[in-house]
Amino acid sequence: MKKALVRTDFNFPGQKSVYHGKVRDVYNINDELLVMVATDRISAFDVVLPEGIPYKGQMLNQITARFLDATADICPNWKLASPDPMVTVGVQCEGFPVEMIVRGYLCGSAWRAYKSGVREIYGVKLPEGMRENERFPEPIITPTTKAALGAHDEDISKEEILKQGLVSEADYAVLEKYTMELFLRGTQIAAERGLILVDTKYEFGHRDGQIFLIDEIHTPDSSRYFYKEGYEERFAKGEPQKQLSKEFVREWLMDNGFQGKEGQTVPEMTPAIVESISERYIELFEHITGTLFVKEDTDNLAARIEENVMEYLK
Repeated sequence: MKKALVRTDFNFPGQKSVYHGKVRDVYNINDELLVMVATDRISAFDVVLPEGIPYKGQMLNQITARFLDATADICPNWKLASPDPMVTVGVQCEGFPVEMIVRGYLCGSAWRAYKSGVREIYGVKLPEGMRENERFPEPIITPTTKAALGAHDEDISKEEILKQGLVSEADYAVLEKYTMELFLRGTQIAAERGLILVDTKYEFGHRDGQIFLIDEIHTPDSSRYFYKEGYEERFAKGEPQKQLSKEFVREWLMDNGFQGKEGQTVPEMTPAIVESISERYIELFEHITGTLFVKEDTDNLAARIEENVMEYLK
């Protein structure tokens, strides 16, 4: 069985702190650089699952690096280099306390709200008579707050963001502009791969008066894709769409009685289950990027990462 990296504990030159997120470990170098390690941890329902998924970190990091490069003409981003297949090094920014979620289609939580009779979500009015997985006339932005560690993100409207002073009016206008342009580019790239970019999230930060795109972009962890082929036919028949996201992990958990609620236990992740999730992620990678996934050696992941990052920081 291939090895998975589920924990890192590096001590790089100039390191001031480390933040262990659900999936990424982020090392602060002199308040100037961030070394972001995409581990093989996997989370669902805000819970980190007990087994790592081989190659998942490599896939997420390489998808993000690819899309950051492919959108750098739209807005500045934090990436400086990717010295290891599982690492991105970039400029440290102060993150805005909101996530910009953009939706091109009515599905997921937005559909659940709509089905219950809600016609305005996050301050955005929705037309009557829409159906699940239907394309919006224009993409809509439905922000959430960026919650503190251990808390849940919460839906919020643009008006409330400005009223609370979470983001200035001038900065929010830039965030909206970047969000829509990034989503359009992501939609175009997805279409070339036979995919539909359904919804995604972007995070932004600022440094020295400039706004940067930060964190991941257009990965299966942060985005939902449909297959373009058969979309219209399935929609006409009211059938579920064929998806490309980590929704299959959530479905496996739900089928086995787990939704992250108190008292529930994560089902056993056998080697066969872990391998099947890894294979599905490879399928996601190859569809999203249009390239074959090249598996890096997993024997000494931590040692390889440390060596490559140290070499870069010199």
